[in-house]
Amino acid sequence: MSKRLVNYTSLNNLALLYYNQGRYSDAEPLYLQALDLMKQLLGQNHPLVATSLNNLAGLYDNQGRYSEAEPLYRQALEIAVQQLGEDHPNTQIISDNLSRPLDQS
Repeated sequence: MSKRLVNYTSLNNLALLYYNQGRYSDAEPLYLQALDLMKQLLGQNHPLVATSLNNLAGLYDNQGRYSEAEPLYRQALEIAVQQLGEDHPNTQIISDNLSRPLDQS
């Protein structure tokens, strides 16, 4: 595993830990760094970029920042459908997540 991919995993895991502790302001910059790193390593349309977008959107969603979450979920869903297909479990998770901010609108 490349060092940069290990860095992504570490950033994402630490962000998730902070997220689960309710430390959203600590989690956000780590999710943003993880997203940027994935885009650099794998390109804009990789499934791990969709995962990173979904993670960041989930953070915003849980903070009630629906107008910020929705476009990230939509972007993640577009990538997931293109790369994984509509029936893939990850695509379905993102689709379900997208319905939450839409319900709040």
